[in-house]
Order: sequence, then C-alpha cells, then structure tokens
Amino acid sequence: MGVHVLDDAVALLLSGRDTGVRLAPSDVVGTFGHAGGAVPGDSRNRVASNGIERSARPAARRDPDGARFGPVERPPVGWIEQDAAGWRWARRCRWGVLSAHVAEYLAVIGAPLVITPWRSVLVCDLEEAVADAALRVLAPLGLVFDADSPWLMVSACVGSPGCRHAVADVRADAAAPRRAGDADTGRRHFVGCERACGAPPAGQVLVATGLADPAYRVLPAHR
Repeated sequence: MGVHVLDDAVALLLSGRDTGVRLAPSDVVGTFGHAGGAVPGDSRNRVASNGIERSARPAARRDPDGARFGPVERPPVGWIEQDAAGWRWARRCRWGVLSAHVAEYLAVIGAPLVITPWRSVLVCDLEEAVADAALRVLAPLGLVFDADSPWLMVSACVGSPGCRHAVADVRADAAAPRRAGDADTGRRHFVGCERACGAPPAGQVLVATGLADPAYRVLPAHR
C-alpha cells in the first residue's frame, strides 16, 4: 500500500495503482492502521483494498476515474518549502547508508529529522540561516543534495563481501561511472545475484555474471 499526494487530497495506492480512494492528509496514518490490520494470508490484496475502503469512510471521497501513477525515478532532494514557516531539507544517502559520523552532525542541527524508506533524510523546520550553515558543514560528507546528481540514478544491493550470494562488489562497480560524471545511462540498479534485492519499479536491473565479459547483464523481467 502507498499514497500519492495530489493538489487537494491524498490518493491511496495498492500494488502501485490508484484505488480511487481520496483522503485528507491528516487521515492517512489512521487509514493505513485500520487497513493493515485487515490483511490476512494469500488474499491480502483483495482484503486490503476492502479494508482501505471501509476505514476510509466517511472521511474519504471516491474518485471514479482511478488514475494510475508511474514510479518516481528521481526522488526529491534539495530545499523543499513547507506549508508552515521554514524550509525542509531533503538529502539522499548513497546506498541508503547513514554513518554514525553523519548522523551526529545531523543531530547537532537540532531540527526534526525524518529517515525515509527511499534512502533519504528530511531535515524539517529550518530557518534559512541555520540551513545555509548546515549545508556548508554537511556538503563534503557524502550526502547527495544536488537534484541533478547522477547518484540519484544509481542504486545497488549489498553485494560482496557483505552478502554470500553476491558474485561481485556491485557498489564499487555502480559507483565507477558516477565518479566520471556519467549522467546519461538512465536509472540503474546493480545486483550481485538473481535475487535482485532492492530492485526499483523503474529502470534497468543489472545482475552480475561473475565473468570478466560481460560482467553484467540486464535482468529480463526488468527490460
């Protein structure tokens, strides 16, 4: 289950598709809680959909069009203006890793932090002067702040030596063209075996072969 923010409401998604249910932003968390409790076994999609509709009434309003939303290839990074006063600052973590060193610097800012499932960190309720100072300190520490960074178009599983199934150090291989500034290869996810852990819904998934040439091949299901 997921959500997609619209101009005046929030669309509830199931398996990446719009259910047609619309909620006020303040109702999303409660709706997810009720729907999640109604999901048993193999019929989870059908029951979850029913659970969403039941828990959404009467707060939700139905949208008969049922529009579909494609996957987002580039996550939002940089300055994001908040509805309330202040700014929100979104930064991407390379490989989804936030080191203790960087976490300590983020904590020093003294602002609310949100760690997202999309390998990013939100620093909220920032005044402009504080945000500028934090940027100067954190910019050299490896977090991605540039919306045009090629790092936003690459990801990878753990790879070797961290995973016994992997036949290659996929993160090192994925990083090589990024260091060269290659931003024209499109969205790519590198994996060390056929399990394709962490594969995104869009872009190429390249699986390591364990050979010198070709070192990777495109996983057919993701072509």
